[in-house]
Amino acid sequence: MTDKMILKPSREKSLIRRHPWVFSGAVARVEGDPGLGDTVEVLSAQGERLGCAAYSPQSSIRARMWAFGEEDCSDDMCVLLTDKMRIAIYKRINNQLINTHNNGVRLIHAESDGLPGLIVDQYDNWLAVQFLTAGAEKWKAVIVEALAEITGLSNIYERSDADVRTLEGLAEVTGLLKGSIPPEEVTICENDLNYLVNIQKGHKTGFYLDQRDNRQLVAKYAKDRRVLNCFSYTGGFAVVCLASGASQVVSIDSSADVLELGKRNLVLNDLPTDRAEWLCADVFHELRAMRDRRESFDLIILDPPKFAPTVGQVRAAARGYKDINLLAFKLLKPGGILATFSCSGGVDRALFQKIVADAALDAGVEAQIIRQLSQASDHPIALNFPEGEYLKGLICQIN
Repeated sequence: MTDKMILKPSREKSLIRRHPWVFSGAVARVEGDPGLGDTVEVLSAQGERLGCAAYSPQSSIRARMWAFGEEDCSDDMCVLLTDKMRIAIYKRINNQLINTHNNGVRLIHAESDGLPGLIVDQYDNWLAVQFLTAGAEKWKAVIVEALAEITGLSNIYERSDADVRTLEGLAEVTGLLKGSIPPEEVTICENDLNYLVNIQKGHKTGFYLDQRDNRQLVAKYAKDRRVLNCFSYTGGFAVVCLASGASQVVSIDSSADVLELGKRNLVLNDLPTDRAEWLCADVFHELRAMRDRRESFDLIILDPPKFAPTVGQVRAAARGYKDINLLAFKLLKPGGILATFSCSGGVDRALFQKIVADAALDAGVEAQIIRQLSQASDHPIALNFPEGEYLKGLICQIN
């Protein structure tokens, strides 16, 4: 390997702890002429070999580690990547995350599985893949063939339409990589309930698989209760709450198309459609209107989109989170339950809890956290990469 990245003095500490990112400010110089996504050897200022990484000259994260220490990438990157993918996928199989009750699952979760920028989700017989970094993009062809061999699934569709690719100097891309184009809707099973997923155009890769466990946990509070489901998308929480005996579920989303899919998800599961109301509206505006109408609910679910992808956007995001939580607390009946989430990487768990606490204070209610929630276990959090914990949730109950 001829291309090398040499770090500034004392900037190797994070890599010794096996954190996978090398920021531009830690780099003293680059030797050779690596291109976008090329593999470079990473050395300390004293010449100690720290591992090998994918080079990204336009990103503030200048390199992402493929391997640490003496493990060598130069001999055969194809073998290294395939072995990492095989380990990640076999973990899901061995942990029985893929079975007759669940055929929608995340198979590879980027840095947390040692594969920076690579996301692979399985929806029944289709794989939806995101290549979010220069290194993942560089090895796309190898990755696709390895996925087909490991999983036995030949239908692979790309959903690399996330704006984070622009930070890597990459254009957004979608399209068929192998096999057949997925139908407009694929049916998956999650905990014995069925959902229609649009792999080609749905949010993320089509569905919020990371909320699988949380849907089950929140639904335990739904029986005989009036539920407000905000930012409902295709009705994941609405389905489980009605299946658990909710007396009514009111779902709000700004997209009429996803609400229509939510309605069809109820029919797909033979659930009572007369207990469901679907509102195409801005959640912030609708919550204020409900407050003014003095409406009330027993259970409110807040699952908003990413308000703060980066730390620089936290201040504005905090205002948004506080507003919706404050309004939700005001709409709860005495003893009511609030299930509130943040998927913003820039908002850590401690800050999110503070925001919710401030919202309760301003709403004039006393509340307790009765459960803390995180992402499903097929979205693991590597101990050496705490940034992998992006989904934070709280179940709160007011007095």
